[in-house]
Amino acid sequence: MARILSGLFWTVIVVTCPVFFLGAILVWAVTAPFDRRKLALHLYSSAWAVFYVRVNPLWRLRTTGRARLPWHGAAVIVANHASFLDILVLFDLFRPFKWVSKAEMFKIPVIGWNMSLNGYVRLVRGSGESVRRMMARCGELLDQGTPVLIFPEGRRSADGRLQAFKDGAFELAMRHRVPVIPVAVSGTGRALPKHGMILRERVDARVEVLPAICPADYAEVAGLRDAARDRIDAALSK
Repeated sequence: MARILSGLFWTVIVVTCPVFFLGAILVWAVTAPFDRRKLALHLYSSAWAVFYVRVNPLWRLRTTGRARLPWHGAAVIVANHASFLDILVLFDLFRPFKWVSKAEMFKIPVIGWNMSLNGYVRLVRGSGESVRRMMARCGELLDQGTPVLIFPEGRRSADGRLQAFKDGAFELAMRHRVPVIPVAVSGTGRALPKHGMILRERVDARVEVLPAICPADYAEVAGLRDAARDRIDAALSK
């Protein structure tokens, strides 16, 4: 049964993505003259992504704390990462952000094209130069008042357990004096493990936006980093 449902899920994605992308081009073309942040395009893309979660009758997604995210003003949003599905459920935040993704994602036909159209930020793993470009681009976005979403673990967890956080997201928050907003994502690792494409039949995914953390309350990056990780870890342990 799981194989049949997985086949249907991936077929729906393949068939509908070109249609959604045509809609994205239309939204971009109509709003480009007055929407420099591409907010309308991002919200459209959010609905596109969440469609694939909501359309599955055996999946449940709950998002709480959405009001803690800004419509206006910069922030560094950090979330744990256990599954390819994480970004789909994080789009259910329906708030402005540009997310940092590995460069390979931008090469996926249609989906990658939409990521480029939105101005999301690419990162080549293992490349110091790419990390510097990513940090510079995120800094520009924050200065423009646009939140950025980063997975501070750097890569998906193989076993679902929370990994150590890297410093980059928290360096950005301190340097640009913007809040860090931790987000705990649960249930997605069980839906689609890191190594495999077979979806579980029943999924109860949850996205919980936690209270913002002020960088000014910490003397160094490590303290801010550990505070964000501790809050996400506590939320996942509930």
